[in-house]
Amino acid sequence: MSTAALAAPAPPDPTQRLLAEVFGHGEFRPHQREIIDVLMSGDDALVVMPTGGGKSLCFQLPALLRAGCAIVVSPLVALMEDQVGALRQFGVNAACLHSALTTAERNAIERDFASGTLDLLYVAPERLLTAPCLALLQHTELALFAIDEAHCVSRWGHDFRPEYLELAVLRQHFPGVPCIALTATADPRTRDEIVDALALNAPQRFVASFDRPNLHYAIHSDGGRDALWHFISSRHPNGAGIVYCPTRRKVEETADWLTARGRRALPYHAGMEPDVRREHQRIFQHEADAVIVATIAFGMGIDKPDVRFVAHLGLPSSIEAYYQETGRAGRDGEPADAWLSYGLRDVTRFRQWIEESTLADERKRIERQKLEAILGLCESGQCRRRALLNYFGEQRNKDCGNCDNCVNPPALIDGTELAQKALSCIYRTGQRFGVNYLIDVLRGRDSERLQRFGHHRLSTFGIGSAVTMVEWRSVYRQLLVAGLATVEGEHGGLRLTAESRAVLRGERNIELRRAPPTPVRSSTPRTFKPREPLEPARQADFERLRARRLELAREQGVPPYIIFHDSTLTEIARQRPGSLAELADIPGIGKNKLERYGDIFLATLAAD
Repeated sequence: MSTAALAAPAPPDPTQRLLAEVFGHGEFRPHQREIIDVLMSGDDALVVMPTGGGKSLCFQLPALLRAGCAIVVSPLVALMEDQVGALRQFGVNAACLHSALTTAERNAIERDFASGTLDLLYVAPERLLTAPCLALLQHTELALFAIDEAHCVSRWGHDFRPEYLELAVLRQHFPGVPCIALTATADPRTRDEIVDALALNAPQRFVASFDRPNLHYAIHSDGGRDALWHFISSRHPNGAGIVYCPTRRKVEETADWLTARGRRALPYHAGMEPDVRREHQRIFQHEADAVIVATIAFGMGIDKPDVRFVAHLGLPSSIEAYYQETGRAGRDGEPADAWLSYGLRDVTRFRQWIEESTLADERKRIERQKLEAILGLCESGQCRRRALLNYFGEQRNKDCGNCDNCVNPPALIDGTELAQKALSCIYRTGQRFGVNYLIDVLRGRDSERLQRFGHHRLSTFGIGSAVTMVEWRSVYRQLLVAGLATVEGEHGGLRLTAESRAVLRGERNIELRRAPPTPVRSSTPRTFKPREPLEPARQADFERLRARRLELAREQGVPPYIIFHDSTLTEIARQRPGSLAELADIPGIGKNKLERYGDIFLATLAAD
């Protein structure tokens, strides 16, 4: 071998080259390169990575490197169309098959697939499993299978999709095609369930950190809509947000209520006309300041990067659901809020649903565990982030400095006497009344109903008159969470538990959390450091770039963030490139977008 041959430079890494040329990034995020290498070697992978962590690139890039077309299984039409639209902006040949297509559109996509011109094809699971679709796949070379939102296989999960359980058939029909299952949230039990249900072949498992350091977590009790309005008007008078409500009726009422106060809010739930629902989602994705008020029917796989807050006006069904839903805020890495308000009604509603349901005993046990976990997170006086990460098996030894309990630590009091009065009132009224009635007894409210039952003559009548209704509700809520009281009957009556006796006898002391007044979030969290704000002149550049992006998006009928994320526009404004070569160095552009939009944005930047 000649000296010249020895001195020749090594050929560029094709994986690194495609990352830069197609997606406009100079380096991988944690785990991405390792996952891509696993798929390139033909092996299976299970990926648990938080929303905004870069899961999609893990299968999109190997889809371009491997021979054949990648099949991506996705549960929602909106999600498929969003990702396909983004890929096409990068110059990638991608398409999706779903029920909203015309026959001519579907035939054209199937011809492109059969001819080998597609790099990625997104398909809903119910369509993929039909005989015609499986036959179509049999006659075309396949690069890989990507099962997105893989937690949908879990029977115990919050997004269970029965059709996902049938996807194991892919392994039978295509044993040599590598498969990657991806989700943003899965505890160890769910991870095992995914591997078994999808028949993954000894997959390598990648579990990224669940931490989203840019999210500020805040949880309040009994705040209701007034607290929601205080939060939105003070923290987010502008910018996109999501408000989750437990019922369709509450969705409609809350959207109208917010709109009447001057904040544009659109309802979204499964009971609406499909065309209206799609239009509301389109507005949310295309406009910068829209707020969507929704049930959990909204949001899976939402790629909008600049959602500034996710608020819950009611208790989420589990920590997994809470994490998945709050993860839709701040995907761009900029500061965002996860705000939650819940009350006793939420606690009693979930407990009643579990106990009165026809679920199997094992399922009831799991649902009780999930409820206790989310209630424990809500009532805890400790760092929210540490509790959340610990739930997913990620131990942290330091407080985060970016949650309500870190910024405004709650006071803890000796609540033994309050607990004894509250429990005694449950016992003396016959263990069949709800919280509001019990509080009326404790506060000495002499109503006709109390007179009828004779409870105005009880020893507990009026013994808590110096304690406010809000404080008593907090006491009862914490007693329920601690397992010192339970809910029974269709009217939500409270009963004592075996653990109550020690408290009533004075053998056990109780520490209660006294929540401070609704805090205004500190503008400078102690640990998370946002990017430096733009100088006024550069901010003006950013606004011009943003306006031009909106014009282009409207011309094409796509969300603005599909053209460029705000973070990319921010860096263009900050660096003020004067040539295409300089513009190419900014993350998130890539070769195709540079050719398509480079001159347009350079001209916009120069027109000051």
